[in-house]
Amino acid sequence: MSTSTKPSKFSHLPRAASGPLECPHEGMSVIHNPTFNKGSAFTEEERKYFKLHGLVPPNTQTLEEQVHRAYEQYSSRGDDLAKNTFMASMKMQNEVLYFKLLQTHLKEMFSVIYTPTEGDAIQNYSRLFRRPEGCFLNINDQDAIEECLSNFGRGEDVDYIVVSDGEEILGIGDQGVGAILISVAKLAITTICAGIHPSRQLPVVLDCGTDNQKLLDDELYLGLRQPRARGKEYDRFVNKFVNTARKLFPKAYIHFEDFGLHNAKRLLDEFRPHMACFNDDIQGTGCVTLAALMAALHVSDVKLQDVRIVIFGSGSAGTGIAQQIADTIVTETHKSKDEAAKQIWCLDKPGLLVKSLGDQLTPAQKPFARSDDEWPDGERDLLSVVKRVKPHVLIGTSTKPNAFTEDIIREMAKHVHNPIVFPLSNPTRLHEAQPKDLNEWTDGRALIATGSPFPPVDRNGAKYEIAECNNSTCFPGIGLGAVLSRARVLSDKMLVAAVKALAARSPALQDPNKPLLPDVEEVREISVNIAKAVIKTAVEEGHAQEEGIPTDDDDLEEWIRVQMWDPVYRPLSKPKQE
Repeated sequence: MSTSTKPSKFSHLPRAASGPLECPHEGMSVIHNPTFNKGSAFTEEERKYFKLHGLVPPNTQTLEEQVHRAYEQYSSRGDDLAKNTFMASMKMQNEVLYFKLLQTHLKEMFSVIYTPTEGDAIQNYSRLFRRPEGCFLNINDQDAIEECLSNFGRGEDVDYIVVSDGEEILGIGDQGVGAILISVAKLAITTICAGIHPSRQLPVVLDCGTDNQKLLDDELYLGLRQPRARGKEYDRFVNKFVNTARKLFPKAYIHFEDFGLHNAKRLLDEFRPHMACFNDDIQGTGCVTLAALMAALHVSDVKLQDVRIVIFGSGSAGTGIAQQIADTIVTETHKSKDEAAKQIWCLDKPGLLVKSLGDQLTPAQKPFARSDDEWPDGERDLLSVVKRVKPHVLIGTSTKPNAFTEDIIREMAKHVHNPIVFPLSNPTRLHEAQPKDLNEWTDGRALIATGSPFPPVDRNGAKYEIAECNNSTCFPGIGLGAVLSRARVLSDKMLVAAVKALAARSPALQDPNKPLLPDVEEVREISVNIAKAVIKTAVEEGHAQEEGIPTDDDDLEEWIRVQMWDPVYRPLSKPKQE
C-alpha cells in the first residue's frame, strides 16, 4: 500500500508525502525539473494550469503504463552498463518514474544501479558524463565550500548527506571525482529502501586529487589532476566540509562512504561523539553481518558470549565487523571491551594481527591484535589459526579469491557442528569461496552468507538458500530512524537495536533451510522496523531532538510510514500567495 495516499492523523507533518505538491514553475520549466515532471501523465487540469499544452503528447497515461514502456526501453539496452546509464538518464528526467520502475523491478535492477555495475559506471565516469549531479568540492578551493553547499539550500532543506573522497570505491580503489556516483547511488537506495525524500538529499564528493595514474593520464578526466592530498591539508578539508555542512544543515545526518583505510575509522571516531554520522563500510557492513551472525548462532545453538570468530581481511569492512560484534557482545553480555575483543581473531596480509606489528597496525586493528605470547611458534596463517582457535565463525573481507580452501573449511568442520562461513568480498570474482564448495566440504552443515547474490545449493534433497549480506537491508533504515528522530548522535545501542530488528526478520528463524537474512525485496518493511528500533532507543537514551514522537508502538509505526516518500504522482498546485 502506498504510504503517501493513506489518510493519517500525522498527515500535517512537514515530511508527510501526501496531498498536492507546490510547483513554482510552468511550461518547459516544469518538464525540465525531475521533481515535478510527469511526462505523459500530466492531467488535463495540470496541462491547462501549468501551460503544458503542446509540450506533451495529448494522451494522458498512468504511471503504470509509463513503467511498462520504460521497462521495455531498459530491457533493450545491450549490457548492464548501458542499463545503468539509461537509469541515470531517467532519474534526471522524471524522479517518480525512475523510482517506480526501480521499485517494480527491484531485485532485477539492484545490481545494475548499485554494485557491481555502479563500479563500472564510476570507473567510466568522465567518459559517460552527461550532466552533473550533486556537489563537487575540491581541496584547492576550500574557501568556496560554504558557497557551494548553499546552492542546495539551508536549515531544514537537507536531511541526509552522503559524502565520499573516492579513495576506496567498491573494491576498485581510488576513483577520484567519479566517487560522486557512489554518493548518488547510496542516496537512491535510501529512497527506494527507506523512503528518504529525494529532494531532501545531498550527494557530495571531496576531490582531494587521485593516485590512480590511469585517471591522471586520461585527457577526459574531470577531477583534479594532482596526487591525492594527505596529512594536515586533507584533515583541514574534511573538517571544513563537516563544519560547514553542520552550519548550513544543523540537523542533517552525514553518511561517510568509501574513504580510505587509514582515514575511515579515524574520521568516524573524531566526528561520531559530536553529531549523527555513519560510515557504511564500517558500521553498515558490521551491522548486516552481525544480523546474519545472530540468526546463524540461533540456528546453531551457540551463545554470543561463547562464540569464537576469525575474520580474514582487516580493512575497513573487516575491522568494522569486528568492532560491531565486540560492541554487541559488550552490550548484550556485559563483558568488558577487552574480553569481547578476545573472542575475535583478525588476520590481514601479515597473517594474524599481533601486538608486535606496532605501527603497521591501523587504529581500527589495534584493539584486536593478539599478544605475541599466544603464538610463540610464529605460525599465523589462516589454516594455523583455524586449527588453534577452532572457530564457530569464519568471515572473509580480504578480496582474495578462493582463500577459504577445502583444507581450511574441512578443518573448521571437524570442531563445530554448523560452521558459519561468510565469504563477503565483492564483486563475485573476489569471493573467498563458492557456496556450493562450502556446502560440499562441510557435508551440508555450513550456514552461509555471501557479499553478492548466489543461487541456492542442493542440500539433503532440498534447496538451501544463500543469504546475501547486503548493507541495503540495514543502512537505509538506520538513516531513516536518525533523520526522523533528529538524533544528536548515532550511539552503539542504537546500532545494536537496528541489528536486532534486522535479525528478527531472518527467514532461518522459522526454517533452517531458509536464508539467514531477508531478501532485498522486503527491505522497505524491514526499514520501518529498523527505524522504529533506532528511534525508540534514541528516545530512551535522550538523543532524539524531534518533538512529538509517539510512545505507542502502532502510532510510532504510522508516524514513520507517513513520512516515507513513495514514487507516486501527487497533484501539482501553484504556491500559495504570501
